[in-house]
Amino acid sequence: MTPAELLSDAFDRIRQTATAAVDGLTDDQLVARPAPGANSIAWLVWHLARVQDDHVAEVAGTEQVWTAQDFVGRFGLPIPPDATGYSMTSEEVGQVRASADLLAAYVEAVHEATAAYLATVSSEDLDRVVDERWDPPVTLGVRLVSVLSDDLQHAGQAAYVRGLLTSG
Repeated sequence: MTPAELLSDAFDRIRQTATAAVDGLTDDQLVARPAPGANSIAWLVWHLARVQDDHVAEVAGTEQVWTAQDFVGRFGLPIPPDATGYSMTSEEVGQVRASADLLAAYVEAVHEATAAYLATVSSEDLDRVVDERWDPPVTLGVRLVSVLSDDLQHAGQAAYVRGLLTSG
């Protein structure tokens, strides 16, 4: 298995977990927050897809799926179009509302773009510096693992909240 194949498998697990977390839920369930100030499933899944979309498009040198496929218009959120969820207030988190079908469609589209990019990545590419704002500078491999880590945590949180909402 090549490093790109390994990364592809890991990113596919994000897709599987995130889409399973929203599958069959009502709009009210998707925006339910288990505690004041907590994140909803809708926000968690939207955020993980936005982060993956933003970060992978940057390193791939492509337009984000969010704008290229007009998910920004389809979601119609009352937040800045370049928002990814970082530093959002609790009020802004509550403004992220979408159907399960729309959330799943965005996750799937982002996954397809990520998989297409990963199919072009060689082992040598993973050592390429993609962000010099950090010390040490961030390589492509580190950036991709960072996105994986963040996204898997949020997908797991969404699955947990789903369990809270749908269990006995």
